[in-house]
Amino acid sequence: MESRAKFLGHPIHQMLIVFPLGLLATAVIVDVIYLAGESLIFAEVAYYLVLAGLIGGALAAPFGLIDWLAIPHGTRAKRIGAMHGIGNVIVMLLFVASAVLRSDLPSEPPLMAYLCSFVGAGIALVTAWLGGELVDRLGIGVSDGANVNATSSLRHRTS
Repeated sequence: MESRAKFLGHPIHQMLIVFPLGLLATAVIVDVIYLAGESLIFAEVAYYLVLAGLIGGALAAPFGLIDWLAIPHGTRAKRIGAMHGIGNVIVMLLFVASAVLRSDLPSEPPLMAYLCSFVGAGIALVTAWLGGELVDRLGIGVSDGANVNATSSLRHRTS
């Protein structure tokens, strides 16, 4: 099934998800560095990474919804897509909670902020796998003309 929301022949959702996934994962890594060494700058950097990741997620989500709405009802892809989307909403809410908890004093976040981030990252690993299942196994967002000798996506643009 071809993506409904494309830019220069490629699915927008697949282009954008790298940002929130990378930023939020990096925030968790920076949190671990902070917890290991307690340098206040790392806690503050993690806070801003969470904020940037939330913005990235907010930008990627509508395009994922557009593609999900186009998946035929009653299919495995529709069910996997629903789990992927709902799971990512939960991830975003956990990171929103983490950001809110950090907002008063970003350099010294409470323990609950870390808990929200770490649980969110764990769920994000599952939802990322589900997204991979959609694209790699079920072909969602892949061009109907995809094959090993397909022409450039720029050559026959339909949208």
